[in-house]
Amino acid sequence: MRRRIFLLMSFLIGVTGFSQEQQKPEETDSLSPRYMIIAGDSIPRETIDLEEVVLLRKLKFNSYEDRKRYLILRRKTRKVYPYAKLASERLVELTARLDQIKSKRDRKRYTKIVQEYIENEFSGELKKLTHTEGQILVKLIHRQTGYTAFDLVKNLKSGWRAFWYNTTAGLFDISLKEEYHPESSQEDFLIEDILQRSFRDNILERQASALDFQYLDLTDKWNNHSSNKRSR
Repeated sequence: MRRRIFLLMSFLIGVTGFSQEQQKPEETDSLSPRYMIIAGDSIPRETIDLEEVVLLRKLKFNSYEDRKRYLILRRKTRKVYPYAKLASERLVELTARLDQIKSKRDRKRYTKIVQEYIENEFSGELKKLTHTEGQILVKLIHRQTGYTAFDLVKNLKSGWRAFWYNTTAGLFDISLKEEYHPESSQEDFLIEDILQRSFRDNILERQASALDFQYLDLTDKWNNHSSNKRSR
């Protein structure tokens, strides 16, 4: 399993502080707007765009065991998310670069360079992943890229190679075809909850999901589901 995850990542991985200056308002009109120049931006602005603030509800657990499982899931999710985020960034870069390379030989050569770079920089960490961490990583890769790990391997290598990876990964109870569905899987929702809280607390760097779902709507759904469970 660890080798399957590592081989996949080999093909994928290859608001700062601001200062402002106020312009002097025209003395002829006390209501003249004041402009600011944000560092790195040459266009004066009247307003500053702020990031959206999401208020998250306090977590409630039905039992000590549920809380314990959540904490274990949180530790594993925070560990593997940076790899999924990096996979998304590298996929965009790799795709853009390959689109510019016309020669099949040069495309193959460039892909090999990316692979060797990852082997040197990240192989040690990726090989340390447990099978449960590997499965979470597969789900998060789908969250960040919109593609399953199976499809990414298929597109970057061949359909036969993707089939073989998925078959052998199955021996370790891992499917490279695993998708991320927080709307229907409670575990996936808990992973999303962990991500949102980690983004809010600046523990993880936020990256938008490539999938279409609304976290707050899911929160209502799963909270109601838990309430109904407790009332039975």
